[in-house]
Amino acid sequence: MTAASSASPSTSDVYAEAEGLCAFVDASPSPFHACAEVATRLEAAGFSLLDEADRWPRDPGRYYILRGGSLVAWSTEAVTTAGTPFRIVGAHTDSPNLRIKPHPDTSRAGWQLLAAEPYGGPLLNSWLDRDLGLSGRVSVRASEGVEERLLKVDRPILRVPQLAIHLDREIRETGVKLNPQQHVFPVWGVGTSPGDFSGFVAEELKVEPGDILGGELMTHDLAPSRRIGRDGDLMSAPRLDNLGTTYSGLRALLRAVEAPGADIPVLVLFDHEEVGSVSERGAASTLLPHVLERIVLAAGGDREDLLRALAGSICASGDMAHATHPNYPERHEPHHQIRINGGPVLKINVNLRYATDARGAGAFAQACEQAGVPMQRFVNRADLPCGSTVGPITAAGVGVTTVDVGAPQLAMHSAREMCGAADPGMYVAALAAFLAPAG
Repeated sequence: MTAASSASPSTSDVYAEAEGLCAFVDASPSPFHACAEVATRLEAAGFSLLDEADRWPRDPGRYYILRGGSLVAWSTEAVTTAGTPFRIVGAHTDSPNLRIKPHPDTSRAGWQLLAAEPYGGPLLNSWLDRDLGLSGRVSVRASEGVEERLLKVDRPILRVPQLAIHLDREIRETGVKLNPQQHVFPVWGVGTSPGDFSGFVAEELKVEPGDILGGELMTHDLAPSRRIGRDGDLMSAPRLDNLGTTYSGLRALLRAVEAPGADIPVLVLFDHEEVGSVSERGAASTLLPHVLERIVLAAGGDREDLLRALAGSICASGDMAHATHPNYPERHEPHHQIRINGGPVLKINVNLRYATDARGAGAFAQACEQAGVPMQRFVNRADLPCGSTVGPITAAGVGVTTVDVGAPQLAMHSAREMCGAADPGMYVAALAAFLAPAG
């Protein structure tokens, strides 16, 4: 670690953030639950929920909006002019998983199953032989129209059993091969006739089956998040990609509003990053640009003030980063090794799969220095395709300098991922310094 400044987190603070991340992940099995958990913590810190259909208050304050599995929060308490620039941390709330189809009830060979399909790019083999719960949101008929309800079943009701090796002798040579249409239906009962999924959901929500009008339901691993390793310096959890940044961004915002800088701190959490971000609440939507414009208008500014504000703004697109895998070191760029518990990661790609440029890199490096934490630089191998983030989409759609950053992890897109227990604390500290830079 670099020479620590007064803002440098202590060892106990670093591990406290790891424990906090564990609790947050376990409370957030779906994007909708993640946003609800963030909202609860924002409310406790004095943030007020705004309705997008209402006129927004002109008074400075702490505000947020919810749109399904997306959320935007900001503070205008320190705003001095309508053209005040923004400091933005962006992340996403969705993770790869198995999602339930609209008509899921089916049976085979005396088993009751639910029809499911992969969402995003999950490592399908990692979902085998796990006790799974069910979560998401459901639209139900109510006395005053349609009402949305969150569903969270934290009981082991689902399981995708693997085929025994005796019936697949080639597995040693070819590995597990799964057809996403055929092999990932969870078992949830025994019987020659299909089960009653709608009836089950209705009973969980205490409504009539006929009042269920639609839903977005998904599976989640039930094993609790926890610190692991000989010295407890590692962390095992589902959905670290990208609840690791969702949590860290929230914690950073809560720190930043207590010690504000010269710019407006903004946290934006997008849904649907894992499937391309093209939705009404994804990074490719008008969600963020419209919120930024309305913040300026509420401060008494006009479009000229908005454009002035954007010209001075900068965004840190946060998504988890690939730590160097000890069993596959050849898959990594040899001169850019990334260490677990080695500090936040600056992600660079010359073909703009990451949005980082010199200005953005400088701003994040300065934030890490201010926070007293080390910074690592990631570059993908030139002969392997590089993943992407909400960063390039935000940079192009909003027109602000954007830097791609993250915290290192292994097993990205697995049902169970791993990171360092020291990294969440350093990540929070760096993002807080980015949102409210000193001086």
